[in-house]
Amino acid sequence: MKIINVPTGKIVTSEFSRGPLEFLSIGDYGQAANIKADFLGLDQPVNGVENGSVMPLSEKWVITISTQYGCSMKCRFCDVPLVGPGKNVSEADILGQILLARELHGEVTHTKRLNLHFARMGEPTFNTAVLDASRYLARKADEFLDLQCDTFHPVLTTMMPKKNGILKGYVQEWVAIKNEDFGGEANIQVSINSTSDDQRDHMYRGSTRTLAEISGIVSGFPAPVGRKYCLNMAMADGYEFDGAKLAGLFNPDHWMVKITPIHVTTSTEANGMKSSGGYDLYDFYAPREDAFKEAGFDTLVFVPSYDEDFGMITCGNAVLSGRMPTIPYTVSHDE
Repeated sequence: MKIINVPTGKIVTSEFSRGPLEFLSIGDYGQAANIKADFLGLDQPVNGVENGSVMPLSEKWVITISTQYGCSMKCRFCDVPLVGPGKNVSEADILGQILLARELHGEVTHTKRLNLHFARMGEPTFNTAVLDASRYLARKADEFLDLQCDTFHPVLTTMMPKKNGILKGYVQEWVAIKNEDFGGEANIQVSINSTSDDQRDHMYRGSTRTLAEISGIVSGFPAPVGRKYCLNMAMADGYEFDGAKLAGLFNPDHWMVKITPIHVTTSTEANGMKSSGGYDLYDFYAPREDAFKEAGFDTLVFVPSYDEDFGMITCGNAVLSGRMPTIPYTVSHDE
Protein backbone atom coordinates (compact mmCIF):
# COMPACT_ATOMS: atom_id res chain seq x y z
CA MET A 1 0.00 0.00 0.00
CA LYS A 2 1.00 3.60 -0.66
CA ILE A 3 -0.43 5.88 2.00
CA ILE A 4 -0.68 9.64 1.44
CA ASN A 5 -1.18 11.34 4.80
CA VAL A 6 -3.11 14.62 4.56
CA PRO A 7 -4.45 16.75 7.44
CA THR A 8 -7.88 15.09 7.49
CA GLY A 9 -6.80 11.47 7.04
CA LYS A 10 -5.30 9.10 4.51
CA ILE A 11 -5.52 8.53 0.75
CA VAL A 12 -4.49 4.96 -0.01
CA THR A 13 -3.60 3.11 -3.21
CA SER A 14 -3.07 -0.63 -3.28
CA GLU A 15 -3.07 -3.55 -5.73
CA PHE A 16 -6.24 -5.59 -6.04
CA SER A 17 -7.44 -8.35 -8.37
CA ARG A 18 -7.28 -6.30 -11.60
CA GLY A 19 -4.80 -3.57 -10.73
CA PRO A 20 -4.47 -0.55 -8.41
CA LEU A 21 -7.44 0.92 -6.55
CA GLU A 22 -7.75 4.05 -4.45
CA PHE A 23 -9.69 4.55 -1.22
CA LEU A 24 -9.87 6.97 1.73
CA SER A 25 -9.87 6.70 5.50
CA ILE A 26 -10.67 10.15 6.87
CA GLY A 27 -12.11 12.09 9.77
CA ASP A 28 -14.73 14.81 10.01
CA TYR A 29 -14.86 18.27 11.59
CA GLY A 30 -18.43 17.77 12.81
CA GLN A 31 -21.67 19.02 11.28
CA ALA A 32 -21.58 22.49 12.80
CA ALA A 33 -18.23 23.26 11.13
CA ASN A 34 -19.15 22.54 7.49
CA ILE A 35 -22.92 22.54 7.24
CA LYS A 36 -25.87 24.91 7.12
CA ALA A 37 -29.16 23.02 7.23
CA ASP A 38 -32.13 24.79 8.77
CA PHE A 39 -34.13 21.57 8.99
CA LEU A 40 -31.42 20.11 11.26
CA GLY A 41 -31.26 23.22 13.43
CA LEU A 42 -27.98 24.30 11.85
CA ASP A 43 -29.10 27.75 10.74
CA GLN A 44 -25.89 29.79 10.82
CA PRO A 45 -24.30 30.75 7.46
CA VAL A 46 -20.94 29.09 6.84
CA ASN A 47 -18.41 31.71 5.81
CA GLY A 48 -15.16 29.84 5.56
CA VAL A 49 -14.26 26.56 7.24
CA GLU A 50 -11.11 26.72 9.31
CA ASN A 51 -8.42 24.13 8.73
CA GLY A 52 -8.05 22.24 11.96
CA SER A 53 -8.17 18.90 13.70
CA VAL A 54 -10.84 16.38 12.81
CA MET A 55 -12.90 14.62 15.45
CA PRO A 56 -11.50 11.34 16.81
CA LEU A 57 -12.41 8.37 14.63
CA SER A 58 -14.23 7.01 17.66
CA GLU A 59 -16.72 9.85 17.06
CA LYS A 60 -17.00 9.61 13.27
CA TRP A 61 -15.04 7.63 10.67
CA VAL A 62 -15.49 8.02 6.92
CA ILE A 63 -14.30 5.35 4.47
CA THR A 64 -14.66 6.10 0.75
CA ILE A 65 -13.96 3.26 -1.68
CA SER A 66 -13.77 2.62 -5.43
CA THR A 67 -16.39 0.53 -7.23
CA GLN A 68 -14.47 0.48 -10.53
CA TYR A 69 -10.90 0.66 -11.77
CA GLY A 70 -11.15 4.12 -13.35
CA CYS A 71 -14.41 5.36 -14.88
CA SER A 72 -15.97 5.62 -18.33
CA MET A 73 -18.40 8.46 -17.59
CA LYS A 74 -16.01 11.26 -18.76
CA CYS A 75 -17.55 14.00 -16.58
CA ARG A 76 -15.84 17.36 -17.18
CA PHE A 77 -15.42 18.02 -13.45
CA CYS A 78 -13.79 14.72 -12.49
CA ASP A 79 -10.22 13.39 -12.75
CA VAL A 80 -11.12 9.71 -12.37
CA PRO A 81 -11.63 9.15 -16.16
CA LEU A 82 -7.93 10.09 -16.50
CA VAL A 83 -7.12 6.85 -14.64
CA GLY A 84 -8.68 4.76 -17.43
CA PRO A 85 -11.99 3.18 -18.44
CA GLY A 86 -14.30 1.80 -15.77
CA LYS A 87 -13.82 -1.90 -15.08
CA ASN A 88 -15.85 -3.39 -12.26
CA VAL A 89 -14.21 -4.39 -9.00
CA SER A 90 -15.21 -7.69 -7.39
CA GLU A 91 -17.07 -8.13 -4.12
CA ALA A 92 -13.76 -9.24 -2.60
CA ASP A 93 -12.16 -5.99 -3.86
CA ILE A 94 -14.92 -3.95 -2.20
CA LEU A 95 -14.63 -5.73 1.13
CA GLY A 96 -10.84 -5.70 0.87
CA GLN A 97 -10.71 -1.90 0.55
CA ILE A 98 -12.97 -1.48 3.57
CA LEU A 99 -10.91 -3.94 5.63
CA LEU A 100 -7.60 -2.27 4.72
CA ALA A 101 -9.02 1.14 5.61
CA ARG A 102 -10.18 -0.22 8.95
CA GLU A 103 -6.77 -1.86 9.63
CA LEU A 104 -5.02 1.50 9.26
CA HIS A 105 -6.42 2.31 12.70
CA GLY A 106 -6.47 -0.97 14.59
CA GLU A 107 -6.38 0.98 17.84
CA VAL A 108 -10.01 2.07 17.28
CA THR A 109 -12.40 -0.58 18.57
CA HIS A 110 -15.62 1.49 18.71
CA THR A 111 -17.03 4.38 16.71
CA LYS A 112 -20.27 6.26 17.13
CA ARG A 113 -20.64 6.57 13.36
CA LEU A 114 -19.03 4.86 10.36
CA ASN A 115 -19.92 6.33 6.96
CA LEU A 116 -19.12 4.20 3.91
CA HIS A 117 -19.19 6.06 0.58
CA PHE A 118 -19.17 4.22 -2.74
CA ALA A 119 -17.74 7.32 -4.39
CA ARG A 120 -13.96 7.38 -4.97
CA MET A 121 -13.54 5.88 -8.45
CA GLY A 122 -16.24 4.57 -10.79
CA GLU A 123 -20.00 4.66 -11.38
CA PRO A 124 -21.39 2.10 -8.91
CA THR A 125 -24.64 1.31 -10.74
CA PHE A 126 -22.69 -0.66 -13.35
CA ASN A 127 -21.48 -3.04 -10.63
CA THR A 128 -23.84 -5.48 -8.89
CA ALA A 129 -21.02 -6.50 -6.51
CA VAL A 130 -21.84 -3.28 -4.61
CA LEU A 131 -25.31 -4.66 -3.86
CA ASP A 132 -23.95 -8.04 -2.75
CA ALA A 133 -21.30 -6.48 -0.50
CA SER A 134 -23.84 -4.10 1.04
CA ARG A 135 -26.25 -6.88 1.92
CA TYR A 136 -23.39 -8.78 3.54
CA LEU A 137 -22.34 -5.70 5.54
CA ALA A 138 -25.92 -5.09 6.67
CA ARG A 139 -25.71 -8.45 8.45
CA LYS A 140 -22.04 -8.69 9.38
CA ALA A 141 -20.38 -5.25 9.53
CA ASP A 142 -19.35 -5.31 13.20
CA GLU A 143 -18.04 -8.87 12.98
CA PHE A 144 -16.30 -8.36 9.62
CA LEU A 145 -14.57 -5.16 10.72
CA ASP A 146 -14.01 -6.22 14.35
CA LEU A 147 -15.40 -2.78 15.15
CA GLN A 148 -18.43 -1.81 17.18
CA CYS A 149 -20.42 0.81 15.23
CA ASP A 150 -23.31 2.58 16.89
CA THR A 151 -24.39 3.72 13.41
CA PHE A 152 -23.21 2.27 10.09
CA HIS A 153 -24.25 4.44 7.15
CA PRO A 154 -23.46 3.43 3.54
CA VAL A 155 -24.14 5.92 0.71
CA LEU A 156 -24.33 5.10 -2.99
CA THR A 157 -23.64 8.06 -5.31
CA THR A 158 -24.78 7.79 -8.92
CA MET A 159 -24.72 9.94 -12.05
CA MET A 160 -27.68 7.91 -13.45
CA PRO A 161 -25.79 6.85 -16.60
CA LYS A 162 -27.53 6.77 -19.95
CA LYS A 163 -25.89 3.56 -21.24
CA ASN A 164 -26.82 1.32 -18.34
CA GLY A 165 -29.51 -1.24 -19.12
CA ILE A 166 -29.80 -2.39 -15.49
CA LEU A 167 -30.07 1.10 -13.98
CA LYS A 168 -33.76 1.11 -13.01
CA GLY A 169 -33.69 -2.30 -11.38
CA TYR A 170 -30.37 -1.51 -9.73
CA VAL A 171 -31.44 1.69 -7.98
CA GLN A 172 -34.73 0.09 -6.94
CA GLU A 173 -32.75 -2.75 -5.37
CA TRP A 174 -30.45 -0.29 -3.60
CA VAL A 175 -33.47 1.56 -2.18
CA ALA A 176 -34.76 -1.75 -0.82
CA ILE A 177 -31.35 -2.30 0.80
CA LYS A 178 -31.52 1.21 2.29
CA ASN A 179 -35.05 0.91 3.61
CA GLU A 180 -35.13 -2.76 4.62
CA ASP A 181 -31.65 -4.24 5.15
CA PHE A 182 -30.35 -1.09 6.86
CA GLY A 183 -33.68 0.02 8.33
CA GLY A 184 -33.31 3.43 6.67
CA GLU A 185 -29.72 4.00 7.84
CA ALA A 186 -28.26 4.18 4.32
CA ASN A 187 -28.90 6.46 1.36
CA ILE A 188 -28.74 7.10 -2.35
CA GLN A 189 -27.31 10.37 -3.67
CA VAL A 190 -28.24 11.31 -7.24
CA SER A 191 -25.85 13.81 -8.83
CA ILE A 192 -27.92 16.52 -10.55
CA ASN A 193 -25.72 19.69 -10.35
CA SER A 194 -27.97 21.81 -12.60
CA THR A 195 -31.68 21.98 -13.38
CA SER A 196 -30.83 22.63 -17.06
CA ASP A 197 -30.62 19.51 -19.21
CA ASP A 198 -28.41 21.36 -21.70
CA GLN A 199 -25.91 22.23 -18.97
CA ARG A 200 -26.04 18.69 -17.62
CA ASP A 201 -25.47 17.24 -21.08
CA HIS A 202 -22.35 19.40 -21.39
CA MET A 203 -20.88 18.71 -17.93
CA TYR A 204 -21.48 14.94 -18.22
CA ARG A 205 -20.47 14.81 -21.92
CA GLY A 206 -23.80 13.22 -22.83
CA SER A 207 -23.35 10.24 -20.50
CA THR A 208 -26.25 10.87 -18.09
CA ARG A 209 -30.03 10.89 -18.51
CA THR A 210 -32.35 13.87 -18.66
CA LEU A 211 -34.02 15.06 -15.47
CA ALA A 212 -37.38 13.79 -16.76
CA GLU A 213 -35.88 10.36 -17.42
CA ILE A 214 -34.33 10.25 -13.96
CA SER A 215 -37.64 11.35 -12.44
CA GLY A 216 -39.40 8.53 -14.27
CA ILE A 217 -36.96 5.98 -12.88
CA VAL A 218 -37.22 7.11 -9.25
CA SER A 219 -40.95 7.89 -9.23
CA GLY A 220 -41.62 4.29 -8.22
CA PHE A 221 -39.44 4.50 -5.11
CA PRO A 222 -41.37 3.88 -1.88
CA ALA A 223 -41.45 6.57 0.78
CA PRO A 224 -37.99 6.62 2.34
CA VAL A 225 -37.44 4.98 5.69
CA GLY A 226 -35.30 7.25 7.85
CA ARG A 227 -33.62 10.11 6.05
CA LYS A 228 -34.90 11.32 2.69
CA TYR A 229 -33.26 10.38 -0.61
CA CYS A 230 -30.70 12.97 -1.72
CA LEU A 231 -30.35 15.15 -4.82
CA ASN A 232 -26.77 16.43 -4.95
CA MET A 233 -26.22 19.86 -6.48
CA ALA A 234 -22.44 20.33 -6.93
CA MET A 235 -22.62 23.85 -8.31
CA ALA A 236 -20.39 26.29 -10.16
CA ASP A 237 -20.84 29.66 -11.85
CA GLY A 238 -23.71 29.75 -14.31
CA TYR A 239 -25.40 26.50 -13.26
CA GLU A 240 -29.19 26.81 -13.26
CA PHE A 241 -30.94 26.31 -9.91
CA ASP A 242 -34.69 26.32 -10.56
CA GLY A 243 -36.33 25.01 -7.40
CA ALA A 244 -39.83 24.86 -8.85
CA LYS A 245 -38.63 22.82 -11.83
CA LEU A 246 -36.88 20.35 -9.51
CA ALA A 247 -39.93 20.05 -7.24
CA GLY A 248 -42.05 19.27 -10.29
CA LEU A 249 -39.88 16.24 -10.96
CA PHE A 250 -38.88 15.05 -7.47
CA ASN A 251 -41.26 14.96 -4.52
CA PRO A 252 -39.87 17.17 -1.69
CA ASP A 253 -41.60 14.86 0.79
CA HIS A 254 -39.24 12.09 -0.36
CA TRP A 255 -36.15 14.00 -1.51
CA MET A 256 -33.79 16.51 0.08
CA VAL A 257 -31.24 18.74 -1.69
CA LYS A 258 -27.55 18.86 -0.81
CA ILE A 259 -25.61 21.84 -2.21
CA THR A 260 -21.82 21.66 -2.52
CA PRO A 261 -19.30 23.47 -4.67
CA ILE A 262 -17.73 21.83 -7.70
CA HIS A 263 -14.50 20.72 -6.10
CA VAL A 264 -11.00 21.66 -7.23
CA THR A 265 -9.57 19.06 -9.63
CA THR A 266 -7.30 19.07 -12.66
CA SER A 267 -10.42 18.81 -14.83
CA THR A 268 -12.37 21.68 -13.23
CA GLU A 269 -9.31 23.92 -13.52
CA ALA A 270 -8.82 22.97 -17.19
CA ASN A 271 -12.52 23.50 -17.97
CA GLY A 272 -12.91 26.78 -16.04
CA MET A 273 -15.51 25.37 -13.63
CA LYS A 274 -15.43 27.41 -10.42
CA SER A 275 -17.35 29.49 -7.89
CA SER A 276 -16.61 33.20 -8.33
CA GLY A 277 -15.46 34.95 -5.18
CA GLY A 278 -14.51 31.64 -3.57
CA TYR A 279 -16.62 28.65 -2.63
CA ASP A 280 -15.91 29.32 1.07
CA LEU A 281 -18.25 32.33 1.18
CA TYR A 282 -21.95 31.86 1.93
CA ASP A 283 -22.89 34.54 -0.62
CA PHE A 284 -22.41 31.95 -3.38
CA TYR A 285 -24.80 29.45 -1.76
CA ALA A 286 -27.52 31.73 -0.37
CA PRO A 287 -29.65 32.22 -3.53
CA ARG A 288 -29.36 28.53 -4.38
CA GLU A 289 -30.38 27.47 -0.90
CA ASP A 290 -33.31 29.89 -0.94
CA ALA A 291 -34.54 28.59 -4.32
CA PHE A 292 -34.70 24.99 -3.15
CA LYS A 293 -36.11 25.78 0.30
CA GLU A 294 -38.86 27.89 -1.27
CA ALA A 295 -39.74 24.89 -3.47
CA GLY A 296 -40.28 22.81 -0.33
CA PHE A 297 -37.00 20.88 -0.11
CA ASP A 298 -35.06 20.25 3.07
CA THR A 299 -31.79 21.83 1.92
CA LEU A 300 -28.29 21.22 3.23
CA VAL A 301 -25.29 23.37 2.27
CA PHE A 302 -21.86 21.73 2.63
CA VAL A 303 -18.75 23.92 2.50
CA PRO A 304 -15.32 22.23 2.56
CA SER A 305 -12.17 23.57 4.16
CA TYR A 306 -9.15 24.24 1.98
CA ASP A 307 -7.42 21.29 3.68
CA GLU A 308 -10.26 19.05 2.51
CA ASP A 309 -10.35 20.33 -1.08
CA PHE A 310 -6.62 20.78 -1.70
CA GLY A 311 -5.93 17.62 0.29
CA MET A 312 -7.85 15.76 -2.46
CA ILE A 313 -10.33 13.95 -0.22
CA THR A 314 -13.29 15.57 -2.01
CA CYS A 315 -15.24 14.09 -4.93
CA GLY A 316 -13.70 14.12 -8.39
CA ASN A 317 -10.14 13.57 -7.23
CA ALA A 318 -7.78 10.63 -7.70
CA VAL A 319 -4.06 10.48 -7.04
CA LEU A 320 -3.96 7.60 -9.55
CA SER A 321 -4.75 10.26 -12.19
CA GLY A 322 -1.34 11.83 -11.54
CA ARG A 323 -2.40 14.76 -9.35
CA MET A 324 -1.10 15.06 -5.78
CA PRO A 325 -2.28 17.22 -2.87
CA THR A 326 -1.27 20.87 -3.07
CA ILE A 327 -0.98 21.26 0.70
CA PRO A 328 1.71 19.67 2.91
CA TYR A 329 1.47 15.86 2.99
CA THR A 330 3.66 12.84 3.69
CA VAL A 331 3.89 9.48 1.97
CA SER A 332 4.41 6.13 3.65
CA HIS A 333 4.23 2.51 2.54
CA ASP A 334 2.83 -0.60 4.13
CA GLU A 335 3.91 -3.87 2.55
